[in-house]
Amino acid sequence: MLQGIIGKKLGMSQVFRDNGISEPVTAIEAGPCTVIQVKTMAREGYDAVQLGFAQAKRLKSPERGHLKGLGEFRYLREFRVEDTATVKVGDKVDVNLFKPGELIDVTGVSKGKGFAGVVKRHHFAGGPKTHGQSDRHRHPGAIGSGTSPGRVWKGTRMAGRMGGERVTVCHLEVFRADSTRNLLLVKGAVPGSRNGLLLIRKSKEKKISATTSS
Repeated sequence: MLQGIIGKKLGMSQVFRDNGISEPVTAIEAGPCTVIQVKTMAREGYDAVQLGFAQAKRLKSPERGHLKGLGEFRYLREFRVEDTATVKVGDKVDVNLFKPGELIDVTGVSKGKGFAGVVKRHHFAGGPKTHGQSDRHRHPGAIGSGTSPGRVWKGTRMAGRMGGERVTVCHLEVFRADSTRNLLLVKGAVPGSRNGLLLIRKSKEKKISATTSS
């Protein structure tokens, strides 16, 4: 059974539960997606389903051949499944896959921050503000380890490019699923900027006990 869908981040807002408590939520356009290909253990070596999402502006000839008769999709993404017997090419997958109160994992590409120093990138404390230190407030300090081994270790936290990485936020609560607008409201923040592509999967955990408004 398929456990995931492709979506697009629309932005953040707040909603109120029945008890009057406000919750921050992220609005996601989840689907509708079309099953483009079903991969099986016998043929490809693993079981997965390829989904298509969003209208493409232009396609190359091989892409048109791959999508022949199914539509023109901008994004194609795979989701691993345990059983492909219940899925066939051309099936539609929409936001009804999720129910309020379920836990999901959302994967996206984080916002790119450009080049950042160690204080912003790794939350270093910086240097002392007094005792003659007039220009070391946001510097990393010593990066070597003395005579032995006498070099800088690979992976040492230093300044560099920040963000723009694949990030997965786990165990987010589905607050509301609106099938008429393909809208999914998720409690909390998800990776990426507005209009960023998201992969949404069901978490392995069971439903939480908190009461969710409909």
